[in-house]
Amino acid sequence: MNTELLAQLKKVTEEELAILNGSDKIEKQIYSNTKDFTIRSNKMLEKGKFIDVRTHTRFVAFPKHRHDYVEMIYMCNGSTTHIINSQEKIVLKKGELLILNQYVYHEIEAAGSDDIAVNFIILPQFLDVALEMLGGENIISRFIINSLREKNDEFGYMYFQVADVLPVQNLLENMVWSLVNKKNYRNIINQTAIGLLFMYLADCIDMISVNDNISGKDRQTVMRVMAYIDENYKTASLNEMAFNENMSISTLSRLIKEYTGKNFSQLLLEKRFAKAAKLLKDTTLAISDIVTAVGYDNNSYFYRVFKEMYNVSPKEYRRLGKTDTGNEL
Repeated sequence: MNTELLAQLKKVTEEELAILNGSDKIEKQIYSNTKDFTIRSNKMLEKGKFIDVRTHTRFVAFPKHRHDYVEMIYMCNGSTTHIINSQEKIVLKKGELLILNQYVYHEIEAAGSDDIAVNFIILPQFLDVALEMLGGENIISRFIINSLREKNDEFGYMYFQVADVLPVQNLLENMVWSLVNKKNYRNIINQTAIGLLFMYLADCIDMISVNDNISGKDRQTVMRVMAYIDENYKTASLNEMAFNENMSISTLSRLIKEYTGKNFSQLLLEKRFAKAAKLLKDTTLAISDIVTAVGYDNNSYFYRVFKEMYNVSPKEYRRLGKTDTGNEL
């Protein structure tokens, strides 16, 4: 990290100064007014803001809590130890990233002077652009969606060991810099930057840990299936993917269903029609050409399924998109 920026982040805050002068615990009223210690976005963000950063409070343990926002923790220097749902322990090292949804419980062991972590405070609606950029069915988009759903902790956290992934480091440092220095247009810039960040993270299959009930090896297999569908939706087939993974079709099908709740055909159909909807909104291609572009040769089938999924015909969907209703039908 840039030395000047790191020096800014290492400055002792008023809260930390009080701790160094004898206070032995976090002042909870700074963060929350709830009995279960839910940290409130209205205490962390200025009115009208959807994202900001603050340095993690050092020198004392941070007690068990959760947030009413999505938290993204980036370790700029040193390390911090995080305990998730009173069970799982994660040592977050320099350059690594931990993302927590709104429903997971979280506590942090005391950090030292050189342990500099930055907490991104993100309202869920700020992630809409990132979700649109990601598209498709992948683990990052599923995490974002689950972060928006009440009482759903399927993916309470995601831990990324990405210290050596240069684009990820550059994006995170740029986001920290723009927010710390309150640069103009930082919201627009950072909405796009988070979208790019998540796209890079989605490609780091071997560097992700998630609190789900599937083995690491099986998770990576399913993530490769999702990436395969994203990249090859026009011609993708379960037979080819099973061959690529050296697995039987039945075993791979069971694994996909177990992990995503959907079968391969459903995932492929959703991807194709999401792509078709985007082409309808963003291009002037003839609908028949769009049907071909997403892998179908039967216009009647396409029209029927599209209407079932979006409640309007492709032509009407395009017309509504041109009038800028702002709604995904």
